[in-house]
This record gives sequence, structure tokens and C-alpha cells, in this order.
Amino acid sequence: MADLPDTLDRPGATLRFQDTGGAGEAVVFTHGAGVDHQMFDAQFAAIRDSGFRAVSWDLRGHGSSVLNDGARFRAEDALEDLAALIDHLGLRRPALIGHSLGGNLVQELIRRDDARADHLIVIGSTWNAGPLTAVERFWLRLAAPSLSMIPASRLPSLMATASATTPEGIEYARRCFTQMPKPVFLDVWRATVELVDPDPGYRSPVPLTLVRGAADRMGNIATAMPRWAAVEGISERVVPHAGHIAPMDAPDAVTEMLLTALR
Repeated sequence: MADLPDTLDRPGATLRFQDTGGAGEAVVFTHGAGVDHQMFDAQFAAIRDSGFRAVSWDLRGHGSSVLNDGARFRAEDALEDLAALIDHLGLRRPALIGHSLGGNLVQELIRRDDARADHLIVIGSTWNAGPLTAVERFWLRLAAPSLSMIPASRLPSLMATASATTPEGIEYARRCFTQMPKPVFLDVWRATVELVDPDPGYRSPVPLTLVRGAADRMGNIATAMPRWAAVEGISERVVPHAGHIAPMDAPDAVTEMLLTALR
């Protein structure tokens, strides 16, 4: 995995990030569970070249951001890392782009403090505040225990084929999942579930864009995101033929969607 040029020391971890700088509106990319910042390489470059200030980072325990010895991955720590990075860079109301777990994190950040951003773009992530059916609650509780039963040698390939539809996307995901020790991966998966906190009356206080791969079968995303879009009174943007990691499966289509939303 390629190292990022800048570091931010945090309790329990050292974060790596990149920041193009400049006077343009800031856009912060937060990747999904088990992968790293490279999933957004195409979109990062296009947004940078369009005059925005682009920032991406590796979540603690992912890519080149290292968890300290004995530290565990917790959703609250990752959330505080994102807030700390925004503060460290002096960003004022950036646009936040989050995929999967990154999408859960940016939702929660805005839910706690809507002055943190002026636009939220969520890709392939469930709806934190959305109501859950009894079946969805059951599968959320069962997810981590079920994954814990899969042998560590098989988990990366299984997760990779569940995450992407293209050979390039599958191979990228497999490399990322292979790099992450199984106990950390299970902590990361539990963290995703921890951020789901239904509040049916909640509505996004900032402009919201929802993007989903048409072939995304991860969790309840394929059913939750259309419900979310309907409640918010917006149209979700569905990427043909793309899986969970839509920015890797269909980089040009996702890039165009992001640029359209940001403009």
C-alpha cells in the first residue's frame, strides 16, 4: 500500500493523510471498512484538478495508518480522528465524502455538529438514522459473529468478491483485506454496526448526495439507501454494474457524479 506523505499523531494511532492545499473549497475523502485511501485515487485526482482542495486519509488500522500496540479499533476513536484531521488542517465546512464505514462516520459527524460540513456525499453506506426491520436488526447482530467463524485464510477473498464486480476492484480489495489482521477486521465490522442508531425523524441538516452501486449487496444498503433518499426528498444516484466499492468498479461514472454534486 502506498504511504501518504503527512502524519497526525492521535491517541492510540498514527494517521497518514494527503492534502493538496490551495484556496479552493475543501473536499475530504473517507474510505470504507478494510480498504484504504487508494479506492478514491481517480476521484481525488479529478477533484483536485477541478480546483478543489482535496484531502484523503487512511483510517486508523487501515493502509498506512498504524494502530499502536494494544490499541483496538473503535468507532468513537475513528470519528474523533476525522474531526481532529479537519481541525488540524483548519478546514471550514468542507464537503465530506464517505464510503461504507466512512459514510457512517461522516453521517455521525454531521449528526453531532452540523457546522462541520456544508455537503455530505455518502457512497455505499447504510442509513445510520433509518428505521430497521426485525430482519435487518437480526442480521446486524449476526454479522460479526458470522464473520468470526470464517477462517482467516479465506476471509480476504470472500470479502473481496462480495465487495467489487470488476477484476481490478476485486484484486484491490483482496490486497487490502489480506493486509488487515482478522481481529482488527472484526473490530472494524463491529464499529460499523455501532454507528447505526435509528431516529426516524432525523433529516440531514446539510445538502446530501447518495451514491450506490447497482450490484451492491453489502448489508442492507440496497434497500436502505432508496428509503433514505425518499425520506430526504432526493434521488439516489445508482452506478450501473458497480458493486460495493463503486469508485473502483466504475471510476469515471462515480467521478462525474461527485463533480456534478460538488458543482
